[in-house]
Amino acid sequence: MSNTRIYLDHSATTYTKPQVFEEMLPYLNTYFGNPSSIYEMSRVTENAIDHAREQVAKALNANKDEIYFTGGGSEADNWALKGIAFANKHRGNHIITTKIEHHAILHTCEFLEKNGFEVTYLPVDSDGFINPDELRQAITDKTLLVSVMFANNEIGTIEPIQEIGNICREKKVLFHTDAVQAVGHIAIDVKAMNIDLLTLAAHKFYGPKGVGALYIRRGVKIDSLIHGGGQERGKRAGTENIAGIVGLGKALELATEEMETENDRLVYLRNKLIKGLSCIPYSKLNGPSGAKRMPGNVNICFEFIEGESMLLLLDSKGISASSGSACTSGSLDPSHVLLAIGLPHEIAHGSLRLTLGSATTEEDIDYVLKVLPGIVQRLRDMSPLWKKHLQEQGAMKKYAI
Repeated sequence: MSNTRIYLDHSATTYTKPQVFEEMLPYLNTYFGNPSSIYEMSRVTENAIDHAREQVAKALNANKDEIYFTGGGSEADNWALKGIAFANKHRGNHIITTKIEHHAILHTCEFLEKNGFEVTYLPVDSDGFINPDELRQAITDKTLLVSVMFANNEIGTIEPIQEIGNICREKKVLFHTDAVQAVGHIAIDVKAMNIDLLTLAAHKFYGPKGVGALYIRRGVKIDSLIHGGGQERGKRAGTENIAGIVGLGKALELATEEMETENDRLVYLRNKLIKGLSCIPYSKLNGPSGAKRMPGNVNICFEFIEGESMLLLLDSKGISASSGSACTSGSLDPSHVLLAIGLPHEIAHGSLRLTLGSATTEEDIDYVLKVLPGIVQRLRDMSPLWKKHLQEQGAMKKYAI
């Protein structure tokens, strides 16, 4: 086992920055009063939540009263879809999403289908983009909601959100985007982009785990998520996670301030990593290149090997990586995203996702480029598929004219 530790799974989660932890700490051991009480300590915690709401609203160009805190991104996704569907079922029963959404969206859609709703799953092209014209054609007079993720968590595709928002506004259909991967990393303006609902999660931009938010545009009719109290303006009952909410606000404020310079740095490192890995024979970059890809995302398939074995060998060299979404890491099935962009099962099984972050250095990238080619070759040397391929190549050369 290597003494080196390089973390390249920032799409799964990030560490909590020291400045964020320091901001949270007083609300764990000093200002711990319940915000719903009326004494001074509670007014301090209520004001802290109010300040965090302002920080989130500023980052999204939203209004403060349009921000609702949740227990994370998956909870916010569930609330957005179920809340809109059941509150507006008198108007229709049709929802549109895509085949490459996070399972928090896909599984919620499956639940809604069992409860009388119809769902259209839009296809994507080989880089993971939906076709806005296909979206326009899919909208009917029964369509209540369109839900398209802002940026894909596996292959880094940044969808044409502005165009999607314009279509939905023109068709008078609500538009939700799961922006868990995008918030804190891409500039977002919910008003200019005609976004009606937006999901975010603190632990994707160096905040604490277990806290997120749902932006709900003023005037949108949505069912309450949890009943039992007046918190979050009666929409989500339960005593607030004060420290977590404070941490979310601070983390997003920092991420927004550092976004431009940090993205320039990550794009440089990302491109260097992609260029170096492309030298490995029978490798394929998944997702788009350039500005339409998340700054820190690299997703590559290596033919003739199994992704899980590659991850174990990388871990033995001190490199933490993944083959796709952390929420499906226990599954033996290939990524639904890679299958949706047209990869066959045998190639999709050999995927590797390396996602860079604030602690990633150029020395880290150099180390990966030094170690990974040998790992790929070692696994291929043990692979019957690789041996079969070499035999076929030898036969082709033998009979070539």
